[in-house]
Amino acid sequence: MQEQVDQQWMQHALQLARLGLGTTSPNPPVGAVIVFNGQVLGEGFHEVAGEAHAERRAIDDAYARGNGHLLPGATIYVTLEPCSSTGRTGACTDAIIKERFARVVYGSTDPDMRHQGRADALLRVEGIEVCPGVCKDACDRLLRSWFHAVQTGRPWVTAKVATTLDGRMTRRQKFWLSGVDTLRYAHQLRLESDAILVGGNTLRTDDPALTVRNPLQTPSPRKQQPWRVVLTTNLLSLPPMAKLFTDEHHKRTLVWENVKDLRVILNELYTRYGVVNLMLECGGRLLRRFLEDGLVNEWMQSISPMVGAGPDSVVPGDFLPNEFIFQREELIECGRDIIIRGILG
Repeated sequence: MQEQVDQQWMQHALQLARLGLGTTSPNPPVGAVIVFNGQVLGEGFHEVAGEAHAERRAIDDAYARGNGHLLPGATIYVTLEPCSSTGRTGACTDAIIKERFARVVYGSTDPDMRHQGRADALLRVEGIEVCPGVCKDACDRLLRSWFHAVQTGRPWVTAKVATTLDGRMTRRQKFWLSGVDTLRYAHQLRLESDAILVGGNTLRTDDPALTVRNPLQTPSPRKQQPWRVVLTTNLLSLPPMAKLFTDEHHKRTLVWENVKDLRVILNELYTRYGVVNLMLECGGRLLRRFLEDGLVNEWMQSISPMVGAGPDSVVPGDFLPNEFIFQREELIECGRDIIIRGILG
């Protein structure tokens, strides 16, 4: 019975955590809910790096509701093991100990070996019951891009491609390949991304804005437009009046020329710009480079119901040097299109 109750409240904490997607990087999206006798005392989620973590926001919310006196003896549900070190904000374990919670229930374990399990031990020493691993798979999935960035020093890379049934990426004329519903889904992915990467040829041909417009969910007012990243072999060939250089978000545009090692760029995007989730919206030749270097973590493909479109294929050239197994996680009917999404490994 208690296990089912814990899972129910952790699902609620996960819903809260998802509200931080796209705004917390380089920190993880985390949700927390405080419960006493089946009633919510307070709840919160981490929204922006450098501001209060989910646990502290939930505690503040409990006091704002007039429930602070009930915190001793309550249970706090957190999607990630509470932090035990002081950074730009105080350690959440200190706040939990101070309020004398009876139980701490969390989903994912901190991937940083310097902190992993430390909160668990600190809380138990104080006589607080700790229950780890509740809804672990769901919590891990939500946090996997952050886990990847922490462990590799590179962003989680999602390749987004739109194709016809015969694997073409363009139409014979300048029309959208995907339907309206699919375009909104794509903008939802942009909303959850920290940066979008294209090649110089895409910039010259399409003059994209690469901004979040009309996603499935209303963007948080704290959401910045994603970094727009351009990789080119010839900087001088890029049109100076392109949207990426002239619109109101032009300071969010980054350009690299003649990149020899994609890993160097990915590392800089994470360490310097805090990019945890990177989406590729590039053409086939640049996408092939990412695939050849084994740098694509996730694949999202929308398939439109047409055959015999334009000349550009998803991955041009000969066979790839390696075989990648696609593990499908989602199959979505999106208006007239079909979207498949999953892990590439």
